[in-house]
Amino acid sequence: MPAEVLVHIVDDDEAVRDALCELCEAAGFPARSYESATIFLEVLPKIQGGCVVTDVRMPVMSGLDLLRQMRRQGDEMPVIVLTGEADVSMAVDALRAGAADFIEKPVDEEVMLAAVKLALRRGVERTAKSEQRAQYAQRIASLSVRQREVLDGLVAGQSNKTIARDLAISPRTVEVYRANIMSKLQAGSLSDVVRMAVQAADG
Repeated sequence: MPAEVLVHIVDDDEAVRDALCELCEAAGFPARSYESATIFLEVLPKIQGGCVVTDVRMPVMSGLDLLRQMRRQGDEMPVIVLTGEADVSMAVDALRAGAADFIEKPVDEEVMLAAVKLALRRGVERTAKSEQRAQYAQRIASLSVRQREVLDGLVAGQSNKTIARDLAISPRTVEVYRANIMSKLQAGSLSDVVRMAVQAADG
């Protein structure tokens, strides 16, 4: 995994923070701890990857509020929520808000490490997909207006003849545009073109 990928532990209990850091680092997962959600949010813009482990019940800002704020800011880093028995319903709300997992206290070390490993892997995959979407969007942005119109027709599943009729050009001209689009997008097939356009739009 990239060197910058860390487990970010957010908990107001110092003993819990220290124990979780030691557990993660002993398993080979570099960790950093924060005593509150607000402190973590201050450094969040500088964080490039990893996952978050947060207690659901904290003063000032709860783990659920932290998760919601992260999502409002467009941050999709995986979040694991730690919960006491009385907070299970709150943890379920966290799952609905996009948490990767929730773990009940006292924390089982094997369960914790398995959840962290999965969250880190998902985080790396999400980052890679995000970078890929940005790359596809950049290539699509390089198309001319007419090429974009032809691309829209292809993505809509239209035939060359239909696209030609809609744009008042010949089917042969559509084929030329199509070849140029594939070249600019560095696509090997029509399915690649459609996939790139769909993934770029999803971003």
